[in-house]
Amino acid sequence: MVKNTQILVLAAVMFFSASFSPASVYKVTAGSISFRSDAPLELIKAASNELTGLFDTGTKQFAFRIKVNSFKGFNSALQKEHFNENYMESEKFPYASFEGKMIEDIDYSKPGTYNVRAKGNFVVHGVTQERIIKVDLLIKEKSISLKSNFAVLLNDHNITIPKVVHEKLASEIKLEVKADMSAR
Repeated sequence: MVKNTQILVLAAVMFFSASFSPASVYKVTAGSISFRSDAPLELIKAASNELTGLFDTGTKQFAFRIKVNSFKGFNSALQKEHFNENYMESEKFPYASFEGKMIEDIDYSKPGTYNVRAKGNFVVHGVTQERIIKVDLLIKEKSISLKSNFAVLLNDHNITIPKVVHEKLASEIKLEVKADMSAR
């Protein structure tokens, strides 16, 4: 009987402390990824506002993904079609993702701006690359915003450029990621 009472008291304490502790899981409420291909004969830009993801400040783990065919922009409808069908093969590989863990230990309950590194598996075109990406975090009382700029080499993800368009498509694509996250 005493053991059962102790278990009930312990369970109640755990329940109430979990209920009132600061939230540690943040969900993307507004997120975007834009890319830029700056080749000798053509500049291609596109963006998507359909970034989704979660970030757990307690474990420092994160998972973000975007639907490849959600990108808009490009210089023509034909260019978007080639992007989805010939290069990204978005029917076969519908998502790009980045999952991993923040490297630095910071106090996520303390508002401020922090420069950290995210280490994880970056998946594009079905090819996984382990990456370390610099991230700027803006921590507020109940939200976190992130911003990151980095480059992706098409060769690293088995995306080939036909010789015919070699001067119109860069082999290195520049990305910008922005996300606003709120506690779940």
